Order: sequence, then C-alpha cells, then structure tokens
Amino acid sequence: MLEDKDVLIVEDDPVFRTMLVGFLKSQGCHVREAEDGLQGLRALREGIPDVLLCDLAMPVLTGMEFVEEASVQYPMIPIIVISGSGDMADVASALRLGVKDFLVKPLDNIMVLKSAMLSVLKLHDTVTEGGDFSSLWISVEDETVVDEELEWHIEELKANPVASRELLMGLMPETESTLGDWQLNYCVLQPADVQPVLLDYAWLMDGRLAFYLVDSATGQENGTATTLLIRAFFNDYLRNRMASETSSKGLVKLIENGMKSSGYASPIKAIFGIFDATDRSVAVCAAGLSAALQTSDGNYAIEGQNWLGSKAGSNETVRLKLAESGGRLSLSEIGSASFSLTIKRKR
Repeated sequence: MLEDKDVLIVEDDPVFRTMLVGFLKSQGCHVREAEDGLQGLRALREGIPDVLLCDLAMPVLTGMEFVEEASVQYPMIPIIVISGSGDMADVASALRLGVKDFLVKPLDNIMVLKSAMLSVLKLHDTVTEGGDFSSLWISVEDETVVDEELEWHIEELKANPVASRELLMGLMPETESTLGDWQLNYCVLQPADVQPVLLDYAWLMDGRLAFYLVDSATGQENGTATTLLIRAFFNDYLRNRMASETSSKGLVKLIENGMKSSGYASPIKAIFGIFDATDRSVAVCAAGLSAALQTSDGNYAIEGQNWLGSKAGSNETVRLKLAESGGRLSLSEIGSASFSLTIKRKR
C-alpha cells in the first residue's frame, strides 16, 4: 500500500495542498511540500521521493517547466500531474515528458489519487524507467494487466472522441529528426472530424530507426485505447527487447498478446518498420495498412495483410533496400487521409 512511501507535493494552492497532505499522511505517507517549481527542484536535491505530485499552473517556474526539468534530472521518479486543466494538449505534453498519470482537479473522490499512486508505484516496480500512463498496461512475460485507474481514463476518452483526437494528435513526434547522415521527416494531411493516424519512431544507438503507424479510426470506439496500448508496448519493446531483434515480428506478437488480455483493444490497422542505416535496408511488417515504398531505384507495393489483433504475427515481413539517397513510404489506404514518411540522406 502507501504506508511509509515518501511523497513530494509541488502545489501553489495552499488549500488543495493541505488537503493532499492530510489525506496522504492518513495513509501513512511521509510528505514534503513545495509552493512552486523552484522550491520543488530544491526539494528534489534534498531527497528523492517515491512519488512526485505536481500542478501545472504555478508561479516562478511553470508546472510544465518543472516537470521537464524533473524528468530530465530525476527520470527514476514517478510523476503524477494533478491539474485544473483537462486540456488534451496539456495531457499530451505531460505524457511526452514522461509523466505517469494525469488527474484533473477537483478530485471528486480522493481515492482516485490513491489508486493512481498505487498504479504508478506498481508500474515503477515492474517496468524500467520511461513510459507514461498508457504504460499502465503492465506487460509481464506474455500477459498484460489492465489497471483500474487506466480503465477510468479509457472510459473518459471513449465518451469524448474530440478529446481523444486531441490527445492522439498531441502525441505526434517532431516532424523532422536526424541521426548521423540520415534524416527522417513525415507529412500528414487528414480531416479534423476523424480519429487520426498516429506515428511514433525512435532512433537507436546502433544506427537503426524503429517506427510504426496506426490508423486509430479503424479501431472504432476502442481506437484510442488500442492506439495507446500499441504506444506503450512499442516503448517497452525498445527499452527491453529491441537490441536483440532484427524485425518487428516480436513487437507485433507482443502487442497482439497484450490486446487479447487487455479487455479494451479491438483489431486495428497498423504498419511497423525497422530501417538500418548501416546497409540502407528497411524491414516492413504491414498489419492491415497497405503502403508503397518509392526510391530512385524503383517503386514497391506492400500489401496490408492481416489486421493487428487478427493474427498479424503470422504476416510476412518485407525486406527492401533504399537507394543511396533514401526513400519514401506512403500509406495508400487510409480513407481521405494522406501520410508519407521519408528517410533520406542529409545534404
């Protein structure tokens, strides 16, 4: 439980802060307080808490600035944001910084906070650092545990498709990124009244680029939940398993196992890929999304095959080689949306 856990509260509202302190002490926690982000950083230098609770709207140092600084200096600390703003842009920004959960004031039921804290502590003890509240699908070998606090978030997002779209759009990475001689950029055009296509990618230290695209609209009412699940497993896979893998098949199988036991996920269209800069090869596993790879050496069609969640683990991985200058991967069957991912040499 929460007994003997060290908690730091960074909150400028004295009334709300006092309420949190009283509740946490009643749960047996050791609590420290800070009135703003600057005091919060000083408190972190004095001692590392088991859990950090903070607001976003604070003087001196804004909550987002504080979270960014704290997540860089102390990545091992689970951070829960409790904010008066439920704006999905704020939620997405916090998630990108590594926040483990995001609660909205006022807390109608203080036990929601207890549930969130127990969840992130369980997550912290089970998986390596990184991840976010979508990572509350905790992977244990081939099983997935869906946390009760996550269930609350998912039900909220199901009831508000506009908020779901804002959250997913906010999780889109930078449109341009480089590693060594290679550069990635993407272009997306899609209507504002449908759930988006989400991209995530990561450059690895060995010169590889791992990426995926998922058409969240194809998961229907469970599209947001399924997309967040994919994002969580992608990040976990990169941290713990990617070093020994040369294709995306292991990731696809891991995600499908998680989908079966999550209780929220629906079959969905996606595509996964690994680009290796050392030999300019790209391995693509299509799971429902068809694509075309265009290079100066020719054009190649990639068939969609089985959807993710419908035995995509048995899909064929297509291995192709980019031209010296690179290539462009374009999705060809996502309704009225248009999405292209370009990997090229820097000039």
